[in-house]
Amino acid sequence: MTIRKVKYYLYLKDVITLSVTAFGGPQAFLAMVLDIMVRKRHYITEEELWELNALCQVLPGPTSTQTISAIGYRVGGPNLAYLSLVVWILPATLIMTSAAILVDFLQTQTEGSLDFAKFIQPMAIGFIIYAAQKTIGKMVKTTEAMVLMLLSAFVAFFYNSPYIFPVMLVAGGITTSLKYNKHPKIEEKSGIKVQWANFLLWGGVLILAATLGHFTKILPIRLFENFYRNGSLIFGGGQVLVPYLYTEFVEFKAYLTSEEFLTGYAISQGVPGPTFSISSYIGALSMRSAGMGVGGAIVGGLVSAAGIFLPGTFLIFFVIRFWDELKKYRPVRAALEGINAVSCGMLIAAAYLLFEPMPANVFNITAIISTYLLLQFTKIPTPFIIIGGISIGIGYQLFTNLLLG
Repeated sequence: MTIRKVKYYLYLKDVITLSVTAFGGPQAFLAMVLDIMVRKRHYITEEELWELNALCQVLPGPTSTQTISAIGYRVGGPNLAYLSLVVWILPATLIMTSAAILVDFLQTQTEGSLDFAKFIQPMAIGFIIYAAQKTIGKMVKTTEAMVLMLLSAFVAFFYNSPYIFPVMLVAGGITTSLKYNKHPKIEEKSGIKVQWANFLLWGGVLILAATLGHFTKILPIRLFENFYRNGSLIFGGGQVLVPYLYTEFVEFKAYLTSEEFLTGYAISQGVPGPTFSISSYIGALSMRSAGMGVGGAIVGGLVSAAGIFLPGTFLIFFVIRFWDELKKYRPVRAALEGINAVSCGMLIAAAYLLFEPMPANVFNITAIISTYLLLQFTKIPTPFIIIGGISIGIGYQLFTNLLLG
């Protein structure tokens, strides 16, 4: 494959343009990459873009980040790929870390109240329901997948431990891989030549972080390990990340309240760049127990971003070298159906688990349904919906304070 060599700064300039303008989720992101990097700059061909994106979709981790890194790898090798990663994630990471600091500050000023987020908390449930509908429509195509989705949702309802999720993913993949005969054969396999360096790097970082976190008990190291582990398991994009993070950081470790989590998730929907940036928000708020103030929040946001984004990058660099041969194996392709179905089930569970602590009153239900309908039947950009919800919430709080004051 021939790739046009370019100077690093030209490619990075295009990446940062994407990082501050790519609103609207993966579809909008791909449209912008196609316009800027394929048709205008000719870094790669359109066929190569779809091939890389398809590969990234079947690997754990953030698809958009992996796609940007993979293009950087093809254009300028590992150095440009890692620079692309940093440039792509930095704006969203800084925005979500700042959002966490602001939310914490506003709570201290209002004695722990999150009334300013009164409207966007139920709106977040609307976003999740909309994402679940879109994801299920793309990923669940067979009766077996539907059954796996419902079973995984049931298990996630009642056994919402972060350790049950990887077990369900593996079980789902094995279940559908046994039916590989339904998949058409592809041309005769010529063998796979595997270069293990990036896989060993991925595994080595995971083991080192887990070991250091266990023995040192240092919170930033443990946060890095927590997010690195989650980033190594997530199939299906940012919306599928929600149940993992909610279970681990809200229900299991209680670093955040449900209201804080919902506020952060809603804000992340209006931020350009990777949707996995919600990890920075969670990491920043998780550092409150360390008593390090704003500096601790910044550290938490940065190490969480590193943790969530690095494993997917290591894995795409590992698999991209032999994917063309690996995908010819029918059990591999068949396993993806089960993995995706289980991910959809967890997304259904997430909508329920996030709604459960919320009062089931007319206001919250109306906000959820209205958000879903706006997303489904209008072309109003997501950031405008979020800004509207925040503005109404702030206005409501000011009006309430005026009446009480």
